[in-house]
Amino acid sequence: MPPASSDPGTPPPPSRWTHAFRAACLLGACAGFAAVWVILCAANERQNSWMALLGALDVIWIMRLVGWPAGPGRHWVAVAATAVIVVVANWWIVAVQLGYAMGFSPLDSALRLGPHHAWTLVQLANGPWDALLIGASLVLAAIASR
Repeated sequence: MPPASSDPGTPPPPSRWTHAFRAACLLGACAGFAAVWVILCAANERQNSWMALLGALDVIWIMRLVGWPAGPGRHWVAVAATAVIVVVANWWIVAVQLGYAMGFSPLDSALRLGPHHAWTLVQLANGPWDALLIGASLVLAAIASR
């Protein structure tokens, strides 16, 4: 039985499982959003970098939904999660396009894709407007996660 606190309105400190649950929810949201972004890009054959802004909003929404504690750490986690969405989505967009061209499945292509080759293709596919939208998504994640 947890010890009684002097203030009945004070919630108990979060357990280790609460932190794991929050992190798992955020990781699942990042993976799911990146998958939606990749599917959209495969469907219309464009980069759709505006999805990075929606990804930042999704990260913020999930963090508030699972009760992520406020503070400066939440800003950094939101920015990092948004960056993860951008990196994972761009990796898989490149993998899907290479897979189509070379006759591989997306998974085979993603496993064979090296970081230098992926970076080169991402730079060729993303222009200044895409870079601006991705940068704006990181700023949006930092500001809106307060």
